[in-house]
Amino acid sequence: MSDAYARAGVDIAAGNLAVQRYRDVTSGWTHPDQLGTLGGFSGLFRLPGDSKRALVGSTDGVGTKILIASAMRRYDTVGADLVNHCVNDILVTGADPLFFLDYLAVGKLDPEVAALVVSGVHRACRENACALLGGETAEMPGVYRPDHFDLAGTIVGLVDLDAVPDPNRVNPGDAIIGLPAVGLHTNGYTLARALIPEEEYAAPFGVTTYGDALLAPHPSYLVPVRAIRKVADVKSMAHITGGGLLENVPRTLPDHAAAVFEQTRWDVPPIMAELVKRGNLAHEERYRTLNMGVGYTLIVPIADVDKALKAAPGARVVGFVQPRRDGEPRVVVRPARST
Repeated sequence: MSDAYARAGVDIAAGNLAVQRYRDVTSGWTHPDQLGTLGGFSGLFRLPGDSKRALVGSTDGVGTKILIASAMRRYDTVGADLVNHCVNDILVTGADPLFFLDYLAVGKLDPEVAALVVSGVHRACRENACALLGGETAEMPGVYRPDHFDLAGTIVGLVDLDAVPDPNRVNPGDAIIGLPAVGLHTNGYTLARALIPEEEYAAPFGVTTYGDALLAPHPSYLVPVRAIRKVADVKSMAHITGGGLLENVPRTLPDHAAAVFEQTRWDVPPIMAELVKRGNLAHEERYRTLNMGVGYTLIVPIADVDKALKAAPGARVVGFVQPRRDGEPRVVVRPARST
């Protein structure tokens, strides 16, 4: 299988190996109040003095989407992308966001640009009812070019331990609900930049431009997920980021179950279809590199499907859980005939 993403400069396999190495070097000791292990969407820490609740933490960045934002001089959206990504990462545990801290590193500090970036962070914090406690701005000439910057953030939320989804409850016959992605969100941009050069950003692409399609916001799924959880028994959830459906959904399944997706059940955003075509991405490659139109998944009993779909407009049944034997794939995506 070809690997256009690795040729563009990002090696997903190396990333997975690094996480395994992290587990190896940290396996000798964990804090007594730490719950779970490294490698999930977020980490849980038992709330001091309260055995029934836990703090949930996650940290992430926007990736090379910031290079497109910088090239287009569009600085007020990537901050919101960052917050929403982090909100979704702790949401898979059922956590409500409490507070957020951002880290902005620049080659040369432009106060106006920095203010625009942080305005996006603040806007998304407000929309997610999450306090922006502060952050750090670092000016590092020599590490970054004068017109380049990097952006990362850390979020902390709170969850009742009884409300944390349990993948071990997932059974064959359960349905997989998908919430739609509107674009690349915050992964796959190294590949996108290799396939769509900067001189095309202003060129028309359907009803928009290539640049606008690439900068489509990473949404928060907090509202629809809360709505679904009020009416349906949500057994597990996944935020579809780096690694796509093939590597994120397995975290939400027991060993005896496999997720089978049917791509005819949802729409692939045009910008992803364009990348697939330009990169000649093989079937497995596209579903490991891109979200391919599914931004978030929830596994529910088949009896709860209608209630879940009514609670969250735009949600769709995108697949089902089937039995799995040892050695069989954890996730299968049955493609549309046109792909």
